[in-house]
Parts: sequence; C-alpha cells; structure tokens
Amino acid sequence: MSGFENYKEELANLDHEILHYAALCGVDIADHAAIRACINQPHESMSADKMRETLYGLLILRIKVEEEMLSIGQKPPELGGW
Repeated sequence: MSGFENYKEELANLDHEILHYAALCGVDIADHAAIRACINQPHESMSADKMRETLYGLLILRIKVEEEMLSIGQKPPELGGW
C-alpha cells in the first residue's frame, strides 16, 4: 500500500465483509474465542471450511491495514466502528 489509500473506506468495506462472513459462520465478532474456534476447528462441510477460510483471510487483511495505519500515525477504529 502506498499511504494514499482511503483507510476509512477500506476498513468499512472490510468490516462489512467480515461481519457478513462471521454471521455465515455463526460467530459473534465480539467473541474472540469464537472467532479463533471458527478459524481453527475443522468442520464437517466444505462450504463451512470455505467460509471460515474467507473470514480468516479478511481478518488478516484488516490487521495488515491497521498495521499500515499505525505506521503512519493513524489510529484504526474497532472492527465495525465506522
């Protein structure tokens, strides 16, 4: 990322997708243990695995955007805090 991104828009879009996939996985995004369990525990169906993989990827991407914001002195909002 170049530092010229619109972080507010990027995080809002990411948060929307994260909340969508968390709902599909039946995970309360405020429950960190439930998020870890959703990502780490095998599931009996392939579609549930794909949803968890997508949720995991989105969460990692959000962390990367947060790290970039912090590196330039901006404080990222809480997940869904826009």
